[in-house]
Amino acid sequence: MNMNSASPHGGGTHLVAGGSSPFRNLLDTVFRRVRTAFAFNGLGAVGFVLVLGIVLASIFAPLIAPYHPTKLNPSERLQPPSLQHLFGTDAAGRDVFSRVLFGGRISLMVAVVVVAIAVTLGLVVGITAALCGGLVDEILMRSTDIFLAFPPLILAMAVNAGLGPGIVSAMLAVSFTWWPGYARMIRGQVLMTKSNLYVEAARAMGAPRWRMIVRHILPNCISPTIVQMTLDAGAVILTVAGLSFIGLGAQPPTPEWGSIISEGHGYILTSWWWPTFPGVMLCLLVVGLNLVGDFLRDTLDPRLGKARN
Repeated sequence: MNMNSASPHGGGTHLVAGGSSPFRNLLDTVFRRVRTAFAFNGLGAVGFVLVLGIVLASIFAPLIAPYHPTKLNPSERLQPPSLQHLFGTDAAGRDVFSRVLFGGRISLMVAVVVVAIAVTLGLVVGITAALCGGLVDEILMRSTDIFLAFPPLILAMAVNAGLGPGIVSAMLAVSFTWWPGYARMIRGQVLMTKSNLYVEAARAMGAPRWRMIVRHILPNCISPTIVQMTLDAGAVILTVAGLSFIGLGAQPPTPEWGSIISEGHGYILTSWWWPTFPGVMLCLLVVGLNLVGDFLRDTLDPRLGKARN
């Protein structure tokens, strides 16, 4: 028996109780909208190019970088940008261009790991709270409110300081502060979805709870979660870079952008290239992620009235 029902976001009839997978239908809809929307959204395309360029440069850093990122060369310390050293060198004679390339790998890894942990925790808490309701919902949401009561950066600094300096500690600390937003968002999506007729019909037909979650509830959480993940990735990178800047995150000589800026900020007037180039790359990546996030939000959320079909 097939039951077609419109998405709660007004995105058409992509949820099907039988036949093809709802995930496949949703992905087909997403890719079709994204492909069409790029033709009308120049800023989205710019953001995509920026992010893709930095991602590719970071992935192939071992092939692109002309020097080892941590190799000391005191005879060439504080050299200005040149053909030999495109971004100049630092006080230890290390090539800044090579360190920036390898630093991109760390920043991207940080974004992926932190967002993945936050989404996983938020998904578990949000779905559990929405489906169980009652006392369970109250306890989980009030616990979430406690985390949201603290500024994320201050809470991350406290947790990072307790765990000790290091990039792994910084990632765990930021993950610890980032999941409550996803929990509340996913809980709202689940509450809105489970009251739809096709979910009520599946429940009346005796469908097990796990099947309703996988086939009906989770597909409706994908679009807003993808948008939020893209927007949060830039904020996560900035937060971890900030922790590294104050000495809680990546430790020298690890080529992380925040750490490089921290090492070179005292030379901004005499050797401007040292902190400037990693700062520019950090800015470009965050701007690119925000542009892509805005583009996906306008494309995947028809309620904004900006989606291109």
